[in-house]
Amino acid sequence: MHYAFVTETYPPEINGVALTVQGLEHGLRERGHNVSLVRPRQQAEHSPSEHCTLVRGANLPRYPGLKFGLPATHLLRNRWRQCRPDAIYVATEGPLGWSALRAARQLQIPAISGFHTRFDDYVRSYGAPWLQGTALRWMRHFHNSAQATLVPTRELQAFLEGQRFNNVIRLPRAVDTQMFHPNLRDPRLRARWGLKDDDLAVIYVGRIAAEKNLPLAVRAFRQLQQIRPQARFIWVGDGPARAALQRENPDFLFCGIQRNEALARHFASGDLFLFPSLSETFGNVTLEALASGIPTIAFDYGAAHEALQDGVQGAAIACNDDAAFIAATMRLGSDNTNLTQMRLACRDAVSGLQPARVAEAFDQILQSLTIRGDRHVATALP
Repeated sequence: MHYAFVTETYPPEINGVALTVQGLEHGLRERGHNVSLVRPRQQAEHSPSEHCTLVRGANLPRYPGLKFGLPATHLLRNRWRQCRPDAIYVATEGPLGWSALRAARQLQIPAISGFHTRFDDYVRSYGAPWLQGTALRWMRHFHNSAQATLVPTRELQAFLEGQRFNNVIRLPRAVDTQMFHPNLRDPRLRARWGLKDDDLAVIYVGRIAAEKNLPLAVRAFRQLQQIRPQARFIWVGDGPARAALQRENPDFLFCGIQRNEALARHFASGDLFLFPSLSETFGNVTLEALASGIPTIAFDYGAAHEALQDGVQGAAIACNDDAAFIAATMRLGSDNTNLTQMRLACRDAVSGLQPARVAEAFDQILQSLTIRGDRHVATALP
């Protein structure tokens, strides 16, 4: 089969959408399929691989280094006429994604979309809550232009169905449990963080931005620090809020963006992962933390709702209960013995989330599009 992927973000850009798209692409290739990719040209990029079509893009406001694709319906229509894919996967809702759905409809090529970003929550985080309804209607129109929409959780599936999104299918996420592993815990890295063996490394990994609800993590750590003054807060990632956060908290350690094994070593060298975000479609970092053996405190939705058992691998907190989030940080962060026991349970929570199994389910969904050619698309994993 020949599948075409259309995305406005892709590695080396680091975010959940980019890495999820790359994982699905690699999974289909490993199953013997031909996968072509359409995405914006990245900075200083001149020679893409032969299976990649680059389009014009523009900088994404507030996110240096990230772009969104400009409209390209004519280009895509011509490209797909010359080399017609059997099905198209559109991962992002920007101008390039709209162009892809338009070209697919004109050429009568089956297309499926991925719901990766809660833009309705983002506009609230950036001070425009009155735009939430508009954002949701815009997303519904986009995704209902495809023959199906993929989501990672039953919770999100039910929400979108209640908002009149058509043919919403759950495709679970996976995590590379060979890359993210407790054995990568690095005493030398912890020493560079200024920590002794029994000292506590609280870690955050992800975009450092307003929509991640980071002031809550800061408040929780500051209270924990009152009883564990030697604890350090390690921040892995980058984003528009980093400069102010770093200026206001000079004792925090900011490690910047880490990739691949370096990222896995940072995860495994932590002791407690704080993830206060309330705007996730899923939250891949939660699975990566658990695979790394790191007890996690997160709100009980998305990946945490799917994989994190309260009191077993950390704490799953009722959404918007800031006091409970802080209390859990105090409770878990003050008890090294309990954290050690939880570390052993973390791997069990994600051991069955294998990339090959997700790729197989994704392949089945795409093949059902090409075989049936209508809206009766096969369901994904139970």
